[in-house]
Amino acid sequence: MTDTLSLQLDSYLDQDITLDNLRNALTTFAEQQKESFFQHVPIADLVTARSNFIDQLLQRLWHFYGFSQQSDLAFVAVGGYGRGELHPLSDVDILILSEQPISDEIGAKVSEFITLLWDLRLEVGQSVRTVAECVDVGKDDLTVATNLTEARYLCGNKDTYNHLIESINDGAFWPSHTFYKAKLEEQKKRHARYHDTTYNLEPDIKSSPGGLRDIHTLSWVARRHFGATSLFEMSRHGFLTDAEYRELVECQNELWRIRFALHIELRRYDNRLTFDHQASVANNLGYQGEGNRHVEMMMKEFYRTLRRVAELNKMLLQLFEQAIITQQKDTEPTVLDEDFQIRGHLIEATKPALFQARPETILDMFLHVAKNSEIEGIAAPTLRQLRTARRRLNLFLIEIPTAREKFMELVRQPNALQKAFRLMHRHGVLSAYLPQWSHIVGQMQFDLFHVYTVDEHSIRVIKNLNKFSDPENQQRHPICCEIYPRIVKKELLILAAIFHDIAKGRKGDHSELGAVDAYEFCIQHGLSRPEANIVSWLVKKHLLMSVTAQRRDIYDPEVVTEFAKEVRDEERLDYLVCLTVADICATNQDLWNSWKRTLLSELYYSTQKALRRGLENTPDVRDRIRHNQQLASAMLRSKGFQPREIEVLWQRFKADYFLRHTHKQLAWHAEALLTHDHDKPLILLSKKATRGGTEVFVYSKDKAKLFAIVVSELDKKNLSVHDAQIMNSKDGYTLDTFMVLDPNGKAINENRHTTIRRTLTKALTVMKSERKIRRAPRKLLHFNVKTKVSFLPTKTGKKTMMELVALDMPGLLAKVGAVFAEHNISLQAAKITTIGERAEDFFILVNDQGCNLSVEQQEVLEASLIRTINQHA
Repeated sequence: MTDTLSLQLDSYLDQDITLDNLRNALTTFAEQQKESFFQHVPIADLVTARSNFIDQLLQRLWHFYGFSQQSDLAFVAVGGYGRGELHPLSDVDILILSEQPISDEIGAKVSEFITLLWDLRLEVGQSVRTVAECVDVGKDDLTVATNLTEARYLCGNKDTYNHLIESINDGAFWPSHTFYKAKLEEQKKRHARYHDTTYNLEPDIKSSPGGLRDIHTLSWVARRHFGATSLFEMSRHGFLTDAEYRELVECQNELWRIRFALHIELRRYDNRLTFDHQASVANNLGYQGEGNRHVEMMMKEFYRTLRRVAELNKMLLQLFEQAIITQQKDTEPTVLDEDFQIRGHLIEATKPALFQARPETILDMFLHVAKNSEIEGIAAPTLRQLRTARRRLNLFLIEIPTAREKFMELVRQPNALQKAFRLMHRHGVLSAYLPQWSHIVGQMQFDLFHVYTVDEHSIRVIKNLNKFSDPENQQRHPICCEIYPRIVKKELLILAAIFHDIAKGRKGDHSELGAVDAYEFCIQHGLSRPEANIVSWLVKKHLLMSVTAQRRDIYDPEVVTEFAKEVRDEERLDYLVCLTVADICATNQDLWNSWKRTLLSELYYSTQKALRRGLENTPDVRDRIRHNQQLASAMLRSKGFQPREIEVLWQRFKADYFLRHTHKQLAWHAEALLTHDHDKPLILLSKKATRGGTEVFVYSKDKAKLFAIVVSELDKKNLSVHDAQIMNSKDGYTLDTFMVLDPNGKAINENRHTTIRRTLTKALTVMKSERKIRRAPRKLLHFNVKTKVSFLPTKTGKKTMMELVALDMPGLLAKVGAVFAEHNISLQAAKITTIGERAEDFFILVNDQGCNLSVEQQEVLEASLIRTINQHA
């Protein structure tokens, strides 16, 4: 294939070199490569073939532009192209090299040449430099220096090229120890951008930890120090065993296949496996299965590859460090016991086949890691031994009684959360111990709510629990930092964290299935039945507190009572709040905010009060109302308002208004209302953050579509409504409160308040909101969330509770509000929850008679909502 096209390029006469002819040649070559890919031609052959084809093209153009007649010019491939590795959309990095600065005439020809390459739609990275300039720039720029180490001669003056190679091979140009340290720091920063995990749900094939860049880093360091120009040559130097060489080549080929499959789908260069491309890439690679099964299979294999590369990268860089930095000068080890010792900051096994002879000693090693803060990692020879033993295990470690004892000792070790569990996960030990864990490694979560795979998310839950013992996190997690240190049996919470999502990917409710697994595990590991019951309950109910706080009216005493009945005692409440917060924070870096913190805090303290008071002793609502009114009245009187005018205003309001607002809110509203023209709408915005957001109070004559207009205007301002409390006065005025957050999950900046107030006042005066729905984010378009309306039972039957699940498209609430208005349905309260791409909203409704909706009204409303939402989705 490639040879035929190359021969065609060689035979092109000057008159044949036109933009159309060259574009056709590139298109034909790309189509042939695509066809060869689907015919399972080895990926290494395809990557090399594209590099060779581009060689032929550039060499022919070099001669066409007459550069071959310039005595000292050399044409050099650098970067990935210099390695001879090109994917369909890879950058073609070239260097036009000279001994002396080029003339203006040659410079003009170079510009023509580069312009033609751009017109051919090649992604070209070019530089025109003298040898001296290359050395000077390279000394100051690590990226340039790295590209130059991969320089490959294409054509032109070979002596000029050789001069460059001699210059960059000189010891003064990036000494190998300096180069090693710089590349290691560069890798650390790159890994940090991906949260130091290979298990992001939308990973980068090239740059994620364990991606192609980690293989490149090994090659760059080996090339700089040993002069090794390939993985094979690295193995000849003894720093890579034959088995490791084969594994790295296998991993590189797998990553190349996925990258090639992605590039033939894209028009522009990208290496991210985003949700909207994962299915097509899986299809290109030949994976099959119903629903998302083919994507799951591909991604599991992909994550497995990333983990193998990351492990090899860490191990080999450690060996390089010994050769380059310490130059094999071993420090004296510190003996820990007969099986382990510390050398430097790394733990070593003292026997060559320790893990194979006694597999349970693997857990001993991590016990040492947990107990000794000086240990930062595992020595390369020991890691090699661990990798070998792990592969040769013919049973799970959990089946070994002594291993079970050591695992529970590890779970009870106070410092295990900080480092040991993460290392156990990174090096496949949790998978080797627990069969259920091996099933969730690389398990995808197909939503915009989670950003990690199931296993990585679970490890981060464990890591977050450890943060609750650090006083520095007091401000971010006040309740958990107070509770966690005083929990006596922290191991129960850790086991709940391990098992809370362990059944994801199986058929059925993962919470219930995981609860069964957790109970059996606890009994098997010697815990008492009451302890096992607590762990099992935590796994089964790990979503209960989050759902209640975010999707129920936690200011309703009935809601708090029902939640308290589920929890039963303060011990479980303490466990549950810690697990809930750790779970939320491990789901998405941006998910935790002061709004959620406030909701969970209020639910925690309300439940604590209910449990201490006794669930049979309900609070006196009338006492609470009187208390709120007295405190608010005192605040108002201190500002000069007369008791009589306060009383006249409040006589218009129902008891529920005084129950569901604090005395400060009552005073804030009344102060504005007592001086307001009641024929006009009144809009108030809280100056200070309320429950982490901005409180928007709307007072107006009650009219149809009022809710729809308010949420529509807020949506146009790119603000999200998280809570709505809808109330009416006795004489037909609305007393609505909306809890609003900006796109960053924070309260609205005060400098925006005037504009928002003016916009809402205008819209409510004319009772019209111009329809201007924001465009849906690109990521949302990939998801298909079925619109679902559910009506929930209530104790009193006076109101109707409704849940709505739908794709979280911009303007969703405005559409819902318009449907309510169309059917003369009044909204009493709303809880707005966005979980990634899903809106899971909760509404309390009454009909035009102020009663709960009949079955017929519910059916009509359900059909109308589904039709309206789906029409505009």
